Amino acid sequence: MDEAGPRDTTNDWNSRIRPAGDRAMLITLDDPRPVQRLASALRVHAIAGVQDVLPAAETVLVTMHSVSYGVQVRRELVALLDRLDQDPPQADSPDVSRGTVPDSEIPDDVVEIPVHYDGADLPEVARLLDLSVPEVIAAHTGTVWRCAFVGFAPGFGYLTSPDGRLTVPRRAQARTAIPPGAVALAGGYSAVYPRGTPGGWQLIGSTDLRMWLVDRDPPALVRAGTAVRFVDTATTE
Repeated sequence: MDEAGPRDTTNDWNSRIRPAGDRAMLITLDDPRPVQRLASALRVHAIAGVQDVLPAAETVLVTMHSVSYGVQVRRELVALLDRLDQDPPQADSPDVSRGTVPDSEIPDDVVEIPVHYDGADLPEVARLLDLSVPEVIAAHTGTVWRCAFVGFAPGFGYLTSPDGRLTVPRRAQARTAIPPGAVALAGGYSAVYPRGTPGGWQLIGSTDLRMWLVDRDPPALVRAGTAVRFVDTATTE
């Protein structure tokens, strides 16, 4: 039995928080799952002085209104990280983020994306997963995905699933052109290409929805934290 009492994790968390300029802090975590929990917690536990929250694959960038908030924000980040796994879900705070992280955390506010499951790599994805094509489609549509972060191109959201059962590798050779609206899988993520671009993800379908429109407010249909459900158009026609 450990008689030393609870381990003080303050120094551990402090080592993961680094300044990024004079008005931002970068928190480095191990993988996307704690990143998503921290981004969600920062919406629930509003920290005074925080201007925006920008999650990525293994980091969260927290920007501040002023350099004067630095000491206080760091102290509260350490405290939040320390209790992160113990807090029950709470209602979102409206005070954090200018729209980078949407206010909806509950799956009632799900963005539905209709998909034509006609992707060129769908048979290969089924083979890699040892599933039939209908089983791949059922798994893809039967999951509520969550946008962990946005990158690569404006509106390109990296969507994660709770169980990761549709994890497949990238293609051995990337395509020189992928059309906008292509729905794809790679490395445990699903995504919709917002514009024509080269890419190496496995293409399983396509959607007519526009993922990025400059004149829309906000321009991105999917942002960090957004819940997404894919819908098979073959079942709705």
